[in-house]
Amino acid sequence: MHRHKDLEIWKRGIELAALIYRITDSFPEKERFGLSLQIRRSSVSVPSNIAEGSGRSSERWFLHFLNISYASLNELETQLIIANRVGYLSETEFEMLSSEVSQLQKMIFKLIQNKRREIG
Repeated sequence: MHRHKDLEIWKRGIELAALIYRITDSFPEKERFGLSLQIRRSSVSVPSNIAEGSGRSSERWFLHFLNISYASLNELETQLIIANRVGYLSETEFEMLSSEVSQLQKMIFKLIQNKRREIG
């Protein structure tokens, strides 16, 4: 088992979700239950699944929830592209968020590969 609060991927996921919340506050009111909500849910899903997996009883479960977290990042990436294309994100915000998502994707993917090798 892992202590999720000690994992760098969890910490970065928390920071990303907090940043997403601050940025989506500026989205149009009409998006309150649309794209803004979807982006927030995807971002919260990343550290939440890392935490859930770290609390499970086996490395296989941890790996399973890492995969879900990785998928949530892919979903978030897609939603950010849409938000940028419709003008809800500035180019600077989009580039910053995309960079954070990409870095976290790489970190989680590397951990997934390592866990797969460990488990066999």
